[in-house]
Amino acid sequence: MTVSGLLEALSSLPEIVAALGGGAFGAAIGPLPAFVFTGLLVIAGESAVLVGGDEYGHITGAVAFGPAFSPAVSFAGGVAATAYAARKGYMDDFEYDYHQAKNIAQALGTKPDVLAVGAVFGVVGWWMQVAFDTLALPYDPIAMGVVLSAIFHRLILGYSVIGTIRGSSVLDMSPFEREERRNATDGGTARARTDGGEVVRPESARQAIGQGRFAVEPWLPHQYRWANVAAIGAFAGILGGWIAIATQSPFLAFGVSAATLLFLNLGIEKVPVTHHITLPAGTAALAVMVEGDALIAGLGQSGALLIALLFGVVCALFGEVFQRVFYAHGDTHVDPPAAAIVFGTLLVAILYFAGVFPDTSWVPTF
Repeated sequence: MTVSGLLEALSSLPEIVAALGGGAFGAAIGPLPAFVFTGLLVIAGESAVLVGGDEYGHITGAVAFGPAFSPAVSFAGGVAATAYAARKGYMDDFEYDYHQAKNIAQALGTKPDVLAVGAVFGVVGWWMQVAFDTLALPYDPIAMGVVLSAIFHRLILGYSVIGTIRGSSVLDMSPFEREERRNATDGGTARARTDGGEVVRPESARQAIGQGRFAVEPWLPHQYRWANVAAIGAFAGILGGWIAIATQSPFLAFGVSAATLLFLNLGIEKVPVTHHITLPAGTAALAVMVEGDALIAGLGQSGALLIALLFGVVCALFGEVFQRVFYAHGDTHVDPPAAAIVFGTLLVAILYFAGVFPDTSWVPTF
């Protein structure tokens, strides 16, 4: 790929305009609702391919993963807008226990400056996705766009990249288990303002009496213990592998997993997050079923499901390590599932380059 070819791919005006709309969409309805919408589109797109053939593949490729609704656009744009809105004091969920910038389930409405931030980061995310895809770098370009967009918004908006470590180490979640809280003045406030800018009340009733946020804020309070993470990784990995084997689609299980987050968004407790498990697991299962001279090749369904299980566990655990480093101590949402998908798809590519896997399914290989 030449530099001119890359610049041409990045300069498509219709796609840039669509990404502006997609990023603003994610800001308006909220990052998590926008991601659920992407999952529903993936289910629709992959189902259309199963029924009508590859000619319907554009529903997934150009719509669900395209410049309007790609997670690197709508979700990442919404996450950046949430961080901005919290910085400006616009967030109004006063019972939220974490920093308001992590409240990705909340719609942000129609404030022009918030929509503009979402739109700008939508374009940034789209440019990263296109660049990684055009250069055929060996990982999921969308997931990498989500991760880097979050790091960028922390740097640009003045948040710490990792935050202050308040446990015995960066991986220590025990302060959360002991329900330790910060003082309200120790990173514990995210003041709410009226439209006129006047500070009207603290973020929660607890802060009104001097108690702030939890000292450590695990990404998912119901899904951070190592055994629990490994268990959901194993079983969701099997599920992702089977759906991929049965449909030959590595993306359908991802869509199902993303759509289930609607229930989490609606406030149903303990709904697990699994899209970072099912996508790499399904990808690996399809890769090892291909015939070839690789160390692991031509596996049947049982062997492929075992590989899917292993990938599910590994990616789930990697996502947990990532959240303990980049999410639990920081002030904004940096997405552990996206990081785990980058890791899982890169691992598929590495195993292919090493001659262990015969194929990478859909993962680019330079």
